[in-house]
Amino acid sequence: MSTLSSLRAAGSILQRLSSGAPPLKSPTSFSIHRAAFIRRTLSSSSSLSAFSSATAIWVSSSPSCDIVQSDNAVRKIWTSSPLCMGRRSSKIATRKGAQDLKKAKLYSKIGKEVVSAVKRGGPNPISNPALAVVLEKAKELDVPKEIVERNIKRASEKGQEAYIEKFYEVYGFGGVGMVVEVLTDKVNRSVAAIREVVKDCGGKMADSGSVMFRFERARIVNVKVCDADKDQLLSIALDSGAEDVIEPPDYEDESEEDKSESYYKIVSSPENYSSILSKLRKEGINFETDNGFELLPMNPVEVDDEAMDLNKDLMSKLLELDDVDAVYTDQK
Repeated sequence: MSTLSSLRAAGSILQRLSSGAPPLKSPTSFSIHRAAFIRRTLSSSSSLSAFSSATAIWVSSSPSCDIVQSDNAVRKIWTSSPLCMGRRSSKIATRKGAQDLKKAKLYSKIGKEVVSAVKRGGPNPISNPALAVVLEKAKELDVPKEIVERNIKRASEKGQEAYIEKFYEVYGFGGVGMVVEVLTDKVNRSVAAIREVVKDCGGKMADSGSVMFRFERARIVNVKVCDADKDQLLSIALDSGAEDVIEPPDYEDESEEDKSESYYKIVSSPENYSSILSKLRKEGINFETDNGFELLPMNPVEVDDEAMDLNKDLMSKLLELDDVDAVYTDQK
């Protein structure tokens, strides 16, 4: 009985092909990169010799997977391993995400400063010294012109308030302190959001001044280790009036790849900052600017792996808040 059914099915396919009808397609749509014919063995050996060519079925495949259509089902045959994101790709994605977030925070902060300056003295930088300073800063930090122009326009909108700079201090884990930098037009909204994140992550809000004294304020240029030779960087820093060059921390279990993705920090006074940037550009060295300043820990605190992970999670959650521009920590 099964042989008779197979013969009927083969006859149906032959009739369809001879009449010029299009071949059967898989119900799933795929781009056809290659085609093949797969022969289906019938239960009768005599039927095989008579109808083997008629029982061929169409195979449509992608480079990594063949989709084989049988009478009642579609079956996947993997011809190469499925693509998955490994540990190295995950690290690269994480670093890229952090760099993108840092850039977005910089643009947001400059935009807020533009709004505040326009609110105080108008949109003309000639008659508004505060705006002129912000525009010069935006140019120095390579902030796109359209962002500046959009925020000048936004400052004149009805209901838009000036932004206020605030710093909130937090106790993390393992004796680590954090300073959260905020530029906001709604102080109550900002502090409520920060308190909620700190509480959810298990940290604690600190009194004003109880953490800030651990840091010093400075202008910073960040240069990736793989983008510059140490001696060359020291020479540039010395020639351009930098105050210090801080090497990245050295961890015993850190891979060479991770080390190459860490940063040197060139510490500068506000007066010499532009000179350092110009010298780095002239030498063709890639760099990342600060957000106008950074808070550097004077005595970094060493913690265990558990505390490090908890502090990292807390900082990440704080940086997700729209009003937060930066989070500084004294964790080593």
